Amino acid sequence: MKALVFAAGLGERMRPLTDHTPKPLLEAGGRPLIAWHLEKLAAIGVEDVVVNTSWLAARFPEILGDGSRWGLRLHYSYEGPSPLETGGGMLHALPLLGDAPFLAVNGDIWTDYDFARLPREPRGDAHLVLVDNPEHHPGGDFVLGDDGRIEADGAAKLTFSGIGVYRPALLAGWRDPVAGDPGTLPRFKLAPLLRRAMARGAASGEHHRGQWTDVGTPARLEALDAQLRATTR
Repeated sequence: MKALVFAAGLGERMRPLTDHTPKPLLEAGGRPLIAWHLEKLAAIGVEDVVVNTSWLAARFPEILGDGSRWGLRLHYSYEGPSPLETGGGMLHALPLLGDAPFLAVNGDIWTDYDFARLPREPRGDAHLVLVDNPEHHPGGDFVLGDDGRIEADGAAKLTFSGIGVYRPALLAGWRDPVAGDPGTLPRFKLAPLLRRAMARGAASGEHHRGQWTDVGTPARLEALDAQLRATTR
């Protein structure tokens, strides 16, 4: 299985920390956020990882190199000076990901979730990992049914962790649910395509009850860094 790490965001809420360093390269526990993912991906046998880039793109190969220190082959999918959002970024990276299901993870999260639990072949077009709603996102995103299917609407929503397995078919006919003109180089979010898959029963999921942090502010990064340093002493 190949993997995609979303790393193209501008990191505007993290400024001034991201003025010279992309958010996934900010350190927590003595290593870049993205390095925690790369280590875990290598541990489950992933060999090829695509990293999509935009803001300060040159810093990624400068710091991560070709991935060989983790036993990986890193491929950089440069989107230009403006990120293509999650859907556009995934579409842009597909030529590097191939035709088989692939794992994708947000580069600006930290979690103790074991990637080995993810299905190599999702039941439908997407399998998502959901977590308990954090304080900054109390309303959640999606509903996980008792049968493992995910619904877009309903009570007791959970938050999408930014971890999932996808079939390239999820992006087929991607223009249909995208509002407005996405432009020549498609820029659109993944959520409308996920909701479309949910409507036809083609999205499954699971609830991770362990540790998970969306490193969206300097305060959250500081707290995560302190937590990780305390546990590794």
